[in-house]
Amino acid sequence: MLNENREQRIPKRVALHTLGCRLNLAETDAIRRRLEAAGYHVVPWGQEAELCVLNSCTVTQQSEAKSRRALLGIRRKYPDAQLAVVGCYAQLAGESLAEAGLADLIIGNGEKLKLDEFLPALEGRTKPLVVRPPISRKGFRMDVPAGQTGTTRAHLKVQDGCDFMCSFCIIPSVRGRARARQLDDLMQEAQGLVETGTKELVLTGVNVGTYREAGRSLEQVVDQLDRLPGLARIRISSIEPTTVATGLLERMGDPGHRLVPFLHLPLQSGSGRTLQSMRRRYTPEAYRSFAERALDLVPGLCLGTDVMAGFPAEDAAAFAETVRFLEGLPFAYFHVFPYSSRKGTPAARRPDHVAAGEIKRRTAILRALSDAKRLAYQGRFIGHTLTVLFEQPKRLNLAQGYTENYLRVEVNAPEATALRNRILSVRLIRSGDRANLATMHGELAEPPADQGSG
Repeated sequence: MLNENREQRIPKRVALHTLGCRLNLAETDAIRRRLEAAGYHVVPWGQEAELCVLNSCTVTQQSEAKSRRALLGIRRKYPDAQLAVVGCYAQLAGESLAEAGLADLIIGNGEKLKLDEFLPALEGRTKPLVVRPPISRKGFRMDVPAGQTGTTRAHLKVQDGCDFMCSFCIIPSVRGRARARQLDDLMQEAQGLVETGTKELVLTGVNVGTYREAGRSLEQVVDQLDRLPGLARIRISSIEPTTVATGLLERMGDPGHRLVPFLHLPLQSGSGRTLQSMRRRYTPEAYRSFAERALDLVPGLCLGTDVMAGFPAEDAAAFAETVRFLEGLPFAYFHVFPYSSRKGTPAARRPDHVAAGEIKRRTAILRALSDAKRLAYQGRFIGHTLTVLFEQPKRLNLAQGYTENYLRVEVNAPEATALRNRILSVRLIRSGDRANLATMHGELAEPPADQGSG
């Protein structure tokens, strides 16, 4: 009897894996904390566990393929484990995933944070359980237990869904229309994250700039967060160019506000004709004007963007316009995406798709330009001293972290782990190299105190 009781007290193991965007990362962390509150013990993905959870992505064909490979791999490795797939791919293709036997539990975006509530229904079940109710258009709550994040930076979901309906994008179909998280609920989670040691909060959503809740906008959200004791930084992950209020730029430029000088502003194309076909809500001229204004208002601003290669009907002239546009602004980096046809989108029905080989060639050109832009941006700060929030080191005696303006920095330190979650002044001494272009090298401006800001 004693042995039997002891077995009952051993928590079940759960392994979680995330594909896709920062919003997915925020939601996976919320699922993790709910499962921990339900008595599960989290182990790394790939280790043996009674429950394996994949938070999936469907933004491209490649992301769907990654989701399927991950499910097949874990099913082969641990055939007796319960396997759950949640999120965008589950929302789009739940029935086909069930027919293929790729998971025991398939939950779309509307209910995935409540995964723990559906697990009892799997007991004795022989067929996959598919949960895909219609996604509500109302504001929402997450009611996430506090728990431990184990990270210096945490992603905080403030918004979901999108009303913009770009012609290439499947996300409104799987995430629903734009809706805001209730402010008291997101503040409760934010406070819990900060109380457990998080120094930086990264605000995520599908279209965060459209946040509207009880008359409040994203400006009010960052102001509320700015008042949280113990929080050092607030970062907006990505925001549409037509939704950035001047007040947000003013806060980024204010040294007394915790909103950092970072603006990831998706472009997609520098061609007016292509932007119109994409159903984007700005012209290249309007984008340039806003970006230049942001750069004037925010000293040292890190300006990043997304750009797509090979959208249907993007001819050589349109691609050349995009290259010239990108060359003409001081971007710090680009995320380059080869166009991926998504069934059900207007772009997928067009007859004038670009050949795969040409898309690959254009992608390589854009990524090389991004590398050059990154090095140029890094070069502006060589010899300067900036503050770095240090994260968990990946190598012995090599501390790593990010500046406020999102420069990734490595520092030689005899006890790198002792710097974790501390904000220290670092003198930047050289740019990234071929081995690691994205990472600058620096040296501590002064020896750290025994445990000042940790």
